[in-house]
Amino acid sequence: MIQAFYTGISGLQNSSTGINVMSNNIANVNTVGFRGYKAEFASVFEESIATGTNNTNTVGDGVELQTTSMMQDQGSLILSERNTDVAILGDGWFSVQDNNKPLYTRDGAFTFDANSDLVSASGLHVLGTKGNNISADNVLTKNINEVSLGDVGSQEKLRFPKTLTYPPVPSSKAKFLANLGVGNNPITVGASVVDPQNNKNYLRLEFVKKPIQLAPGSQYTVTATTQSLDGATVYDTQVGVVKFDASGALTSNTLTSINNNGAQVAIDLGTAYDGITSIDIPVVSGSSIADGTIGGDLVGYSVNRNAEVIATFTNGQQSSVGKIAVFHFSNEQGLDRVNGTHFSESSNSGAARFRQNKNGKNINGVDVVNFKLEGSNIKLSSGLTELIIMQRAYDANSKSITTADQMIQKALKM
Repeated sequence: MIQAFYTGISGLQNSSTGINVMSNNIANVNTVGFRGYKAEFASVFEESIATGTNNTNTVGDGVELQTTSMMQDQGSLILSERNTDVAILGDGWFSVQDNNKPLYTRDGAFTFDANSDLVSASGLHVLGTKGNNISADNVLTKNINEVSLGDVGSQEKLRFPKTLTYPPVPSSKAKFLANLGVGNNPITVGASVVDPQNNKNYLRLEFVKKPIQLAPGSQYTVTATTQSLDGATVYDTQVGVVKFDASGALTSNTLTSINNNGAQVAIDLGTAYDGITSIDIPVVSGSSIADGTIGGDLVGYSVNRNAEVIATFTNGQQSSVGKIAVFHFSNEQGLDRVNGTHFSESSNSGAARFRQNKNGKNINGVDVVNFKLEGSNIKLSSGLTELIIMQRAYDANSKSITTADQMIQKALKM
């Protein structure tokens, strides 16, 4: 009879703990990246009672809290207006750090601070792999579509310069497409080309039909000129001859290249009917395709759907300069909660690791979406139901104590 008191008390204490756990879950139903916990109970060891029969009867000694386990359901996605807000679809964790050991979180509310460092809402630096394509004097050295993840231990704070220059890429080739017709009027086509000094210049080709033609076919003198857009400066002039067969297909060309203020540009007039032709049909404006990129200055940084940190420049070019890392654990429920939505690894969770593709290359291994945040994984309807169940259990255990007290009082009055 006395044991009933202690059994009831254990029920009260553990039901109260369960209510506390569930109340905390409900309180954080709107917390971004929150992971709920569930209280799990176990029966305390039982006492054997001798009954004089072959059967052994046992009486339990109450209940104890076995563990509070992390709920691993995916939280609902919340639309955001910032491209630096990201959410993980599936398992995995972002890593953030101040001056201490790394912490892990599902809260992807990131932003670039005044120093162009990618930080969390609490000011912690986001960890990942840099592209190593920025020089010491803040010039982009290589345009990268995707940064490969380094080893787990090599992940660093994603810090980028406030100013960044996209260097000019001089034009090296220009292809022309036009029909010269069969008339005697000069025909001009042009292309925009970039020089090493980050100037956009004009490459002009003028085709003049030779006064004396050798049948079959036709012959033209072509004069190429590179000059500034305003025409004030001429950098080079080259002259060649192009020949066409009787059907107007290009058969030969002696104009191969021209200097563009320090960079040689190959001139491609095509072959046969792919390029410059001389066909007896109405003449229309020609066209050209030239490589090269004008230089530009940094507009800003953003994060795309692949967790790549993208630098955008005034010339319209973009390049990845880093990648946000997504870490995985053998046992995510073994992570230790540090505070709020931040966790640390433990011996129970195992060390942080990356997934790998079939080639042994480190990858995030899950989809990461931008313009979205992962909300709490607590479902309010389930939480309130669990809270009611815990409350009823608390009431029932208090009733067992009252019953035991009444029985003892009657025994004392006998």
